[in-house]
Formats: sequence, C-alpha cells, structure tokens
Amino acid sequence: MRLPFRGSTFTYSIFVLSLFFVVSCSKDNEAPEPITEDYLEIPDIHFETVLVEQGIDSDGIINQQMLRSDAEKVSVLDLNLSGNFGEIRDLTGIEGFVNLTFLSAAGQELEEIDLSFNTQLDTLFLHANYLSHIDLSKNPNLVFVDIQSNQLSSITGLSEATRLKKLNVSWNNLESFTLQNGSVENLLISNNLLTSFDVQGATQLKSILLTTNQLTSVDLRSNTQLEVLVISDNQIQDLNLEQNSHLKYLYISSNALTSLDVSNNQELIDLRVDRNPDLSCIQIHTSQDIPTVSKSDHQELNSQCN
Repeated sequence: MRLPFRGSTFTYSIFVLSLFFVVSCSKDNEAPEPITEDYLEIPDIHFETVLVEQGIDSDGIINQQMLRSDAEKVSVLDLNLSGNFGEIRDLTGIEGFVNLTFLSAAGQELEEIDLSFNTQLDTLFLHANYLSHIDLSKNPNLVFVDIQSNQLSSITGLSEATRLKKLNVSWNNLESFTLQNGSVENLLISNNLLTSFDVQGATQLKSILLTTNQLTSVDLRSNTQLEVLVISDNQIQDLNLEQNSHLKYLYISSNALTSLDVSNNQELIDLRVDRNPDLSCIQIHTSQDIPTVSKSDHQELNSQCN
C-alpha cells in the first residue's frame, strides 16, 4: 500500500531539523560567558560569618566566597570585634586583603597562616593561637607584632621587617633565637625554651624581657642603647654589662650568678639580684646610688669585690 505523501508536513519537518542543527552548532562554538566578578574562596564558616557581620562580605550570605573587590577595600581587619561565632581555624582568603595595614585574629584556632600577599601590614595581633611557624619575610612594613602564646618553634623573615619596633614572642616553644634587625626597640621573649639567644644585630634594642628560659649566658655588648633588661629565672652564670651604660632597670633574680659588676651602669635606678645563691658581692662605683635594690640577706653592694 502506498503511504499518503503530505508535502507541506515533510517540508516543515526538514526545516525544523535543519534549524535545530544550525542552532546547536552555533551554541557549541560560542565562548563561555565571561566572569564579571573575581571571587575569593572563604572556606571557614566562622571567618566568613565575621566578614558578613562587619559588612565586609557585601553579598551578606554564608556561601564560602566573597568578592575580591570587597577585600581590597579593607585596610583594618579586627576579627576580635565581633560576637561569638566560633573560633576561626582557616584564614584562607586573607590573601585577597592586599591593602591591610592592621590585622587582629587573636584567640582563634589557627595552626598556620600565609601573609605573603599582605605586604602593607604594619600591625599584627595573632596571639593565643596554635601556630608552630610563621614567615614574615613579605611584610617589610611591620611596626608592631604580637604572636605570643602560640606553639612557635621557628620564625623567619624578621630581618626583612626593617620598620619593626616591638616584637612579642613570649609563651612559645622557641629553643634558639637570632635577631638581625636594626630597628627593633622592644623585645618580649619570656617563657620559651631558649638555650641560645643572639641579638647582636639588634643594635637599637632598648628593652628586653627574657624571663623563664634556660639560658646560661647572653652577649649584650652590641646593645648599647639598652635601658631595661629583665632576665630573671634563667641559669645565667656571668653577665658583662660594661657597654650598657644607659641601663636603668636590671632584673636578674633567680639565676646562677657568681659575680656581677654594675659599676659602669651609672643610670641604674632599679636593681633586683636576689635568689642568686652564689652571688655575695655586687660591684658598684664608689659614687653610685641605686634608689631601688632587691637583694638577698647574704648579698651586699660594694665598690670592691674579690
């Protein structure tokens, strides 16, 4: 049986199929839609929550991303101002905050941090985290750094921070420490595990807090600007202070001193030498008057010590 032929229907079908083929080929050859906005990945929900709460993440949604342009507008980022959203464990995304001068992320749960893109930083608060290492070699504008109460066993890049004035690395796990930086004036490095301490390259140091370590000796002859030295609770046996003529405060209690000469430290106003069981005589200049002295009963100040 011959099937009926309907010319108009057949022609229409051919037209539709041809159009579909043309459209399909056209779409296959089209370039993908360009991305009009650049986004940063923010995987830590607590970090992003703070950014949203402070109005920095402008979309106002917790979606593990934020506009890079939002981050670039920020110069001060204080993650400790916000409410209790939980501790931040991951600061991925901080690399987009390229204009930051101030960063505070204290009391979080950070185990690592990359600040290599935050080259404008001058103030850094990262105390009370879980950092074991930090690299500051890409942060030459740092003036103030507080990274105490972490688990630091190493710090790199301090010599690159040529504007650094104050550094706090107390309450960490440092066994050795070397500072080759001619700008640092205040160094706090108490409650570590130090057996080696070298600050000969830190010639502008005015204040050193070095209590509760395991040091048997320190060389401070290059630190001629030193005014405050707090070095109690170590195992110091000998200390040469001849070059430290500007010294005003010397706390060296609870050590293993057998001798101490402060006769060249005419500006001393506070001296604490008690609990050095083998130190009986502290040598002073004949005309020297030290207003405040804390010493054990068996110790004396004398212009002549054998």
